Amino acid sequence: MGAQRQVGPLPDQLLRDFVDASDTLLCIVDGRGRILFSNPALQRFTGRTEKELAGERFWDVYVVPEHVALSQDAIARAMATGTAHPQEGDWLTGAGERRRVAMRNTVLRDEAGRPYALGCVGLDVTDDRRREAQLHLRAQTDLLTGLANRGALFDALRAGLDSGSGCALLFCDLDGFKTVNDELGHAVGDAVLAETARRMAGLAGPEDLVARFGGDEFVILCPDPDRTDLRRLADRVVAAVRAPLPGPHGPLSVGVSVGVAVGRAGDTPDDLISRADRAMYGAKSHPHRQAGRPRRTRGAGG
Repeated sequence: MGAQRQVGPLPDQLLRDFVDASDTLLCIVDGRGRILFSNPALQRFTGRTEKELAGERFWDVYVVPEHVALSQDAIARAMATGTAHPQEGDWLTGAGERRRVAMRNTVLRDEAGRPYALGCVGLDVTDDRRREAQLHLRAQTDLLTGLANRGALFDALRAGLDSGSGCALLFCDLDGFKTVNDELGHAVGDAVLAETARRMAGLAGPEDLVARFGGDEFVILCPDPDRTDLRRLADRVVAAVRAPLPGPHGPLSVGVSVGVAVGRAGDTPDDLISRADRAMYGAKSHPHRQAGRPRRTRGAGG
């Protein structure tokens, strides 16, 4: 029986063709971090030729400055232990652009089993991470107003209450909104909600979180539980929402009832929201107790 005929390129040629064609960033570095091998994708990424990369320490070529020490430590640990772990970090292209790269690292050993180099397979995941961040943001954002949604509010509330540093809530419910929405339509109602959200966001401090709780209810989460400051903020909210809003047939006016509650030891997010909600209904039932209480027009819905 004759010898089996070789079909296609030899294995060594196949390997070279694969490495050259791959869009993954491939390199091998020695125990001092010096580049022993780079594939064309890494050469394009860095804007350097194979000869220009050879012998250079990889952290001097494409690692961002704040990750250099981590890279040096990772090499030292891999050579000492014979184990390399997956990593993810920022690399710099030859043009200075920062890109996010996920790395799978493998320790190479000699015939005696001693580590002598580290192979890295890098995958540019910048666009994937941006999409993930956008999806997370959408999941945490009220699409109509652009404010944080209820889920984001509860996450922030848990963090604030668990920190032990204290937090407080302003629970805001629009007065007269139902009449506007019923008489002028949902498009006008949506515009009123969006403008109200913009005004509230403009009043909040840099560490405050403004969220749409649902319908015509808004919440402002404040890390500072000082009651005097909270009352002043509530008064500013009342005044800002009371200012005339643009409407299809002339200015519109809605009011807002604001309830204030300060977090206590052992509170859950539901506890704090419930107290703020009750305080809001107290303000709605006794408008004379709320400083700056606006007059409602076009009915008394909401």
